Amino acid sequence: MTTVTARSASRDPVIIEKKTHRPHPVGEEKKVLVALGGNAILKHRETGTAEEQLHNIREICKILAGLVFAGYHIAITHGNGPQVGDILMKNELAKESLPPMPLDICGAESQGMIGYMLQQSLHNELCVAGVERRVATFLTQTLVDAEDPAFRNPEKPVGPFYTAMEASQLRAAKGWIMVNDAGRGYRRVLPSPEPVKIIEGEMIRSLFDEGYLVIAAGGGGVPVTKDADNTLRGVEAVIDKDHTAAVLACVLAVDILFILTDVQQVCLNFGKPDQKPLSKISSSDAEQFLRQGQFSKGSMGPKIESALRFLEAGGKEVIITSPDSVFEALAGNAGTIICKTLMCTT
Repeated sequence: MTTVTARSASRDPVIIEKKTHRPHPVGEEKKVLVALGGNAILKHRETGTAEEQLHNIREICKILAGLVFAGYHIAITHGNGPQVGDILMKNELAKESLPPMPLDICGAESQGMIGYMLQQSLHNELCVAGVERRVATFLTQTLVDAEDPAFRNPEKPVGPFYTAMEASQLRAAKGWIMVNDAGRGYRRVLPSPEPVKIIEGEMIRSLFDEGYLVIAAGGGGVPVTKDADNTLRGVEAVIDKDHTAAVLACVLAVDILFILTDVQQVCLNFGKPDQKPLSKISSSDAEQFLRQGQFSKGSMGPKIESALRFLEAGGKEVIITSPDSVFEALAGNAGTIICKTLMCTT
């Protein structure tokens, strides 16, 4: 047998033996949903070229292929913040030549783009590892409630920055709600309703149970509402991708929800001199810290909320860490593990 190395740029390699078949029947594998942040695909200070994003995705897929080889049956969901922001910027730049697309269609476009790169890259890394598994990407719609209070209080900034004069013109011409975003300029804000149901959930679960590695609910899913006659309609809104990840994890009945972000561990007093990393906490402790305001609304807060929802619905464990710490986290040497009690094990 030859060996294959699953590694990240900053961590020691994980050596796996090369085989020509899937190592375990699906029924014997531990089921995992891996939730990737959009910033893991397009990193800070990168320009967003196809080459940059493909490189980042290939590095992540080396890790994901290592998980599959190690006996985990994985599904993948991902963020799309930077990518859909770029698509909206292209809309703005080309508005005099091409008709702009609404946000739900832009979200679907980002799902296809990122899903394609993930599906191809994971297939290639599985081939390197000698693991025969099929990968499928689902264009996913997420049902939201048309009466969700978020529609009356839009607060999620999206898209490009505008000057005060441009923002005033957009308010008058399009009825957009514009806010000053941290002094950097004006941006459009949209509602962020809670995910109610994944429309394609049963199909995604069926393929997952058959052994497919599924990629689904990218960017939280395309937000849709349902009319009285069951007609679906896309709406201009932004669903928190971590909240949708909790819904998808329950649909797939996975054992572990793996939330990969840009920090190795969840911390109390983040960014302060008395910052304290958390290695393993119970859901009750996590809920208490959340109520205390330890986790910011636009960053770690939604991840902790999603962890609590998944565990409350019967999930076993949530692991929050960075992509390059996945294997160390599974060994209990990195990351933050959250479970109903402190008796959980990976």
